[in-house]
Amino acid sequence: MTVKIEVIEGGIPHDQLMIAGLVGSLVFLYLSYINVMANTQLASFFGGLAAVCALLWGSNTIKVLCSYGIGTGVPSAGMLALGSGVIAMLLATRYGLWAPVVAVVLAAVIGAILGFLANNVLMMKIPVMIRSITEMAVIGALSLMGFSAMAAGSFDFTQMSAATTSFLGMEMTSYGNSYMGLTIIAVSFFLAAIAIQHPFNATLGPSWKQDRMLWLAAECGFLSMLAVSVMSFAFLSMEAAALSLAISIAGWAYTYYRYIMLSKRDAAFWLDAKPILEPEGH
Repeated sequence: MTVKIEVIEGGIPHDQLMIAGLVGSLVFLYLSYINVMANTQLASFFGGLAAVCALLWGSNTIKVLCSYGIGTGVPSAGMLALGSGVIAMLLATRYGLWAPVVAVVLAAVIGAILGFLANNVLMMKIPVMIRSITEMAVIGALSLMGFSAMAAGSFDFTQMSAATTSFLGMEMTSYGNSYMGLTIIAVSFFLAAIAIQHPFNATLGPSWKQDRMLWLAAECGFLSMLAVSVMSFAFLSMEAAALSLAISIAGWAYTYYRYIMLSKRDAAFWLDAKPILEPEGH
């Protein structure tokens, strides 16, 4: 069976979006490592920007995959991305400075295996399945690592799993009050999963435009980033968390405005549309 996808002229080619999303995510993740190198927490917001880059790439990957007539698979694709990505991300956090690169490699391997099983065992027979699921796993790992770095201040496993508390004037290590101990990582999981699947789901249809979808993806990314910045007040200094919150609000406000403007642009084409008349008796 062969399936044809209609290419929409004027859009950004998917390969370009993939390269931009991958490189952007890695660059911002390594910028967040300034926290470790300079013994500060002010660079935590770079983790959120890394997640936004990955989510932009991910929204277009879902569009490519679901253009084969599996629109109902949008939510499952988002959950599969984060479900496979979290495994790679957690394993990679043990490798310090190399963690982002290791996460990409591990996620690609896991995603390729899942894509192969879906296509050749479940017999879905979708031409882009293996590549798309591989990309989705990498996107899930990068977005979750970014939000983790933003909330905990670092993508290092020790930093995410342990927190320092004071008891009777003595500094003690608490695992229950950490980013992972409080299961904030689960909240980040769903924030990223919803942000990755919503843009295409909300803009599909006869009036679909790539630029509108991408601005919505950016808006969803910054909205999730905003929620993560609020949670970061429990783990970071007041200054670092406030900086992340301010950047998140500014990014969300601008991307939301651009999305609304594009929605008005596309809605104008439907102002003169008339309802479809049904035959009498039906």
